[in-house]
Amino acid sequence: MTTRAAGSSGARRTRCARCGCPVLRQLVGRRAALDVCADAEPMTAAAAAALREPNRLDWCVRTVGGGPDLRWLDGGHRIDCPHPHVIDHMCTAPADPPADDRGP
Repeated sequence: MTTRAAGSSGARRTRCARCGCPVLRQLVGRRAALDVCADAEPMTAAAAAALREPNRLDWCVRTVGGGPDLRWLDGGHRIDCPHPHVIDHMCTAPADPPADDRGP
């Protein structure tokens, strides 16, 4: 089940379909939006920045309309930002086995 704060166009709280971990899902951006799936566990800006990788982004979480809203981190984002931060989800569930298409 997914939930989104009433009146918010921000993130919805849900669970990863593969591993079941709580995550935040949101389309971030106005034109070419990025479909973000981030771990729901909040952390400091410094802790999130330490986990950042080229294909794993960190996000500033603001409260909008009573619910979470993920924000891009621009070049001027403070490392001592007082808002909670999250990091892109890296699923730890085993990969699905390849489909057997040989037939009976």
